[in-house]
Amino acid sequence: MPQDDLKQLYIDELKDLHNAESQLVKALPKMAKAASSEELRSGFEEHLEQTKGHVQRLEQIFEMLGESPKGKKCKGMEGLIEEGSEMIEEDFEGAVKDAGLIGAAQRVEHYEIAAYGTAKALAQTLSEEEHVELLEQTLQEEKETDEKLTQLSEEINSQATSATEESTEVEEAGASTRKRATASGKSKQRVA
Repeated sequence: MPQDDLKQLYIDELKDLHNAESQLVKALPKMAKAASSEELRSGFEEHLEQTKGHVQRLEQIFEMLGESPKGKKCKGMEGLIEEGSEMIEEDFEGAVKDAGLIGAAQRVEHYEIAAYGTAKALAQTLSEEEHVELLEQTLQEEKETDEKLTQLSEEINSQATSATEESTEVEEAGASTRKRATASGKSKQRVA
């Protein structure tokens, strides 16, 4: 009986992952469109193609199990995608928005890394060696994507910092000019 329960847990985990990846296939084009960095946009588009491959691998596992991938909604991914959508709608621009998009994407990657690690461990326990290989392949791709996002974030965060500093300098210069104009206007009022 416990082996049957463990197998059902494994199938539930796989269904959750399949739904998560399917949601991501729909979300990644929106993130790519919102990115201002060509490198980030290209990275999202590349990961979209990779994600479609993840869906296919999961469907291959379901076929081996004689199960359907349908029937479970991944609420965790739904929430992460909602956060990403909120970032897209924020008023941030350029590198600052890109930095936010990277943060949203990395939260997704970390969720997937945890989920694939769990599924792989269950597959190992159930002696599903073919599944282990497929899940490991996807797990490694998720880790590589996370690493690429980390490297890209270092560059984009630096650009965002520069843009923020320039914006602050412009705002300070404008405030200083307004103060001088106000002071000058008061001086002229006193003279009159």
